[in-house]
Amino acid sequence: MIEVLLVDDEEMVREGFRMILETAPDIHVAAEAADGREALRQAESLRPDVVLMDIRMPNLDGLEGTKRIVAAGLARVLVLTTFDNDEYVYEALKSGASGFMLKSAPRDQLIGAVRVVARGEQLLAPAITRRLIEEFVRRPPPGVTKPRELDELSDRELDVFRLVGRGRSNDEISKQLFISEATVKTHMGRIFSKLGVRDRAQAVVVAYESGLVRAGGAE
Repeated sequence: MIEVLLVDDEEMVREGFRMILETAPDIHVAAEAADGREALRQAESLRPDVVLMDIRMPNLDGLEGTKRIVAAGLARVLVLTTFDNDEYVYEALKSGASGFMLKSAPRDQLIGAVRVVARGEQLLAPAITRRLIEEFVRRPPPGVTKPRELDELSDRELDVFRLVGRGRSNDEISKQLFISEATVKTHMGRIFSKLGVRDRAQAVVVAYESGLVRAGGAE
């Protein structure tokens, strides 16, 4: 059973998500929280599998809440966003979120997203990922330079890394580079290790910040 902690400052929103999630036989909403501070307390107490985290909340927002929960190893975090208004998704990925979902997403996508994150995978839907990150990183932040660690990547690892930055799945990378998915996974493990990133989400951030992948660039 996948244990979920729902975090949103609007009670009606939490009730709606609870109703959707509990239609799935393998998902149980263990608790709810109205802000990041309460979410942190609940996560410490319950150790849920997934925290479904809103960003804009009082006291402690979802961005800082995500950072603290992930840093403490309490749970994996799936961020909720309205997309058009939420400029913090990029920072949420940097903070260690395993992915994000639009609040307007169909119920089957929400349930599927929770399952993906619970399995320890990153939820980075290619189209949405590209649009979001391109919106907020059209220019690298001031002071950001190319990480020295990029020089340690082999040519093939750079090829894989670029495609990861563009939101490609392992299957898509495999087909585009004419290598097996197992080989892609091997390259991914080496890339994560050399760059010192936890997961695919953080790898995407590094790809954009370093300039290796340009927003709006050729595919």
